[in-house]
Amino acid sequence: MMNNLEKYNQIFVEVFGVSIDQLGENFSKETVSEWDSVHQLSIISGMEEAFDLMLDPEDIMACTSYNAGKEILAKNNIEL
Repeated sequence: MMNNLEKYNQIFVEVFGVSIDQLGENFSKETVSEWDSVHQLSIISGMEEAFDLMLDPEDIMACTSYNAGKEILAKNNIEL
């Protein structure tokens, strides 16, 4: 069974078709050319599904990087 960090990483791997070693603090809307609103919503729905959450619009808008997503999960008491 996957731990929470593996589940989180898997969302990005599936949405962007990248390998896990490409993920990190430099993986964001500013540095990933494919990152658009569709990808962002895919990340959100992946997070909501994987962690059984309902994120608020503020979090959805703030999810613009790999690290931001981690912070949003932490705010929702999901430990990675």
